[in-house]
Amino acid sequence: MEVSERWYRNLESDARVPLTPDALTRLSAALALGPDERLALYGNVHAHADQAAPDPHDGGEPRCALAELLATQEQFPAYLVDQSWDILDHTGTMATWFPWVLEPGANLLRWVLTSAEAREQLTDWPAHAAVYLAQLRFALVTSRGEGPLAALLDEVLDDHECRSLWGQDLNVIAYRQGHRFRLRLPHVSAEEITVTSQVLLPAYRQELRYVLLLPANASARQAATRIQPQPQPQAQAL
Repeated sequence: MEVSERWYRNLESDARVPLTPDALTRLSAALALGPDERLALYGNVHAHADQAAPDPHDGGEPRCALAELLATQEQFPAYLVDQSWDILDHTGTMATWFPWVLEPGANLLRWVLTSAEAREQLTDWPAHAAVYLAQLRFALVTSRGEGPLAALLDEVLDDHECRSLWGQDLNVIAYRQGHRFRLRLPHVSAEEITVTSQVLLPAYRQELRYVLLLPANASARQAATRIQPQPQPQAQAL
């Protein structure tokens, strides 16, 4: 890249430097960054750009539309989270499979990484934890480590297993799209359940994530069709 030594020094010291789309592309190629690392770089550069600011006149329309989408998928576990992984909404099946989503202040990362229940229910928990920590690293990079994510990191690293995993692996992962989960949920099925995650991002509110867990084996399909969840109270609003 044809840039000055001062430009590199400023970049390495996290000072503001001009980064055009072409410069970002060339920098990514020079560093041999993967897709998630490129997203992290672009997100860090544009962390303070107000690209996803909600329209003050939308009247909560994005949230309402996503709630309607959740309602159409009531048969399956599905949930809506914000950039800090706070649970904003969920289907009744999600609450039946994972009752912790009904708790005040329910947070996906906190549950996965710090609860004994998650270690019992997620088959091969260390592998899952490493991936979630990589997603937390991505979120910290793209938010410049500010706000509730910094406090969440401190809480997670109080757990010695998470602290060990955090130091072992420096991967950055943007989204857990298409990953398979093997679950032990004896209150739902006597057999191990396998699901795959499908992640949807609203076009103008990409700080939100809609995640649907689709059955990937017979036990999961049977559990999803057998359970007729009762309507659950919604989580906290945006």
